[in-house]
Amino acid sequence: MSANLETKCINTIRFLAVDMVEKANSGHPGMPMGAAAMAHTLWSRFLKHNPVNPDWADRDRFILSAGHGSALLYALLHLSGYAVTLDDLKNFRQKGSLTPGHPEYRHTPGVETTTGPLGQGVATGVGMAMAERSLAATFNRPDFTIVDHFTYGIVGDGDLMEGLSHEAASLAGNLKLGKLIFFYDDNHISIEGDTSITFSEDRAARFRAYGWQVIEVADGNDCQAIATALTEARSDLERPTLIAVRTHIGFGSPAKQDSAAAHGAPLGAEEVVKSKETLGFPTNPDFLVPDEVYARYSEVKAVGEKNEAQWQEMMSSYKAEFPELAAEWERRQAAELPVDWEQSLPCFPVDEKGVATRAASGKTINALAALLPEFLGGSADLGPSNKTLIDKDADFAAPGYQGRNIRFGVREHAMGAILNGLTLHRGLRVFGGTFMVFCDYMKPAIRLAAMMGLPVIYVFTHDSIGVGEDGPTHQPIEHLASLRVIPNLNVIRPADANETAAAWAAALRRKDGPTALILTRQNVPTLAAIAEKAAAKVVRGAYVVMGEDQRDAEITLIGTGSELHLAVEAATELQAAGIKTRVVSMPCWALFDRQSKAYRHKILPPGGRRLVIEAGSSMGWHRYVGERGDIIAIDQFGASAPAAELFPQFRITSIEIVRRARALCGR
Repeated sequence: MSANLETKCINTIRFLAVDMVEKANSGHPGMPMGAAAMAHTLWSRFLKHNPVNPDWADRDRFILSAGHGSALLYALLHLSGYAVTLDDLKNFRQKGSLTPGHPEYRHTPGVETTTGPLGQGVATGVGMAMAERSLAATFNRPDFTIVDHFTYGIVGDGDLMEGLSHEAASLAGNLKLGKLIFFYDDNHISIEGDTSITFSEDRAARFRAYGWQVIEVADGNDCQAIATALTEARSDLERPTLIAVRTHIGFGSPAKQDSAAAHGAPLGAEEVVKSKETLGFPTNPDFLVPDEVYARYSEVKAVGEKNEAQWQEMMSSYKAEFPELAAEWERRQAAELPVDWEQSLPCFPVDEKGVATRAASGKTINALAALLPEFLGGSADLGPSNKTLIDKDADFAAPGYQGRNIRFGVREHAMGAILNGLTLHRGLRVFGGTFMVFCDYMKPAIRLAAMMGLPVIYVFTHDSIGVGEDGPTHQPIEHLASLRVIPNLNVIRPADANETAAAWAAALRRKDGPTALILTRQNVPTLAAIAEKAAAKVVRGAYVVMGEDQRDAEITLIGTGSELHLAVEAATELQAAGIKTRVVSMPCWALFDRQSKAYRHKILPPGGRRLVIEAGSSMGWHRYVGERGDIIAIDQFGASAPAAELFPQFRITSIEIVRRARALCGR
């Protein structure tokens, strides 16, 4: 490409972004203006993708972690031939447009992940690179490298300030993810001014210490230097690479270049004209794309179509040579589970002594792993406690990456975002565990998984004051309520071992969002009243455990998790005293709320007295209790003592249930 044409392409990208922000009177022009040259170099010379088929399995992944610069990505998508039109660019940030303020997965063709909260894209990219290595280890054969692609991204100062980026980069270096390459848009500016006011460490040295290759490019407009850096980065397959590019925010703007004023507001009509004049770009019309720029990017599109066609040809030969592997590949890409997979779920015998639901979960994980080769995951350094280890499998580690036990280390936030990346890539089903009280460290990633509709599974154990001696810092109180309010997140708190197995089944069946499994540290009885119902009933969110035939019951006891068996004990006593009692297990509000009105009224007949029992915050339960009900809950922090002493201290007992039930019934 001639230098003149390359400059014209870069300026076209810059000013499409500027014009988008100007027309919307909202957005971030500075980052696209500064990063356009490196983005163009990557997309026009190196990125393997096919705009005609954005879901091609062996495409390179590109993540704009600095998602506020979304106008840059939309300009690239439009020029490259994705289904993003010039009119879509003109509707930037408008209601119903394909070009929202931050990139949104499943909304805009070619957008690989939802970014916005800074740092998320860094860790999500690590997850995508991990998925590539895992699938390559499984499916590639001599002469058939059907999985062979890079994960690229652009990160900014804000991304690298966030602790999440430290967590994720450290793990990426440890795993030697050499096919992960990030551009660092080193423009020295954040919202409050020069980054030196808060961000003065040697970022290159930090990443080198993490085990990354770091390549520094002094001039963010030097396309040849950027291309040379990319070639060097791609040649080192044992180290992830950070290409630190010295850029200038708002490049070309006479008044706003290199200032915070270019970050998050339109340049203004007069400054737009001056900026275009400065860079020798026509001032009229707005949203100008010269014909020769379209022609250049049509060549990029043609190369992408050719690359996929060659890959499809290789896949045809692969199917002939390895038909079973090819069938497995297609099943996974379609996100279909094996036939009769549920037959692998364990069935636990009735047992008064019982088992902790975390232990039942561990047995279920291992039973599922035997039948689901795509099933992998781990914990934030808590595998033995969370029971998340796949016993007969190796660790996911360099150089082979065949193992399915992921050692995330004490990095809950990175784990959450990495799980998103592993899932977004396709071909894997993943889970991640920690103590429930630490789910707060993961909330941004959980929220994005719910927003994107990703079927990630979280294993949150040690779910209540049942943690015992570790005390209030480790005893979740408000956490169930805070998780339940996240839209599209199924929070399932199973009552015993069989409900736990059924909860795993419900989580794996789900394709449109994440599931959080809330599990006990302490043993709970394996109940006869649940054993034959769990598989069919848990997926409905709530069901009758005792007194199903008593629609005229004086009181309905509603329990979850480790408190359900207390409700069963209390109901037996109440019925013996002549008080008609029903017991409802409600492991998942979200699943129950999706049932028909008729089913919901069948389980909780309108107008009846209800008593909820749960060892956590009462917040949210009032909508199920009604005006004639009551809640036994914990609305204060816990205490350090053996669990057997804490439940009576906080009045989570069958005796208290009977007392409160009698009071409600006037008996």
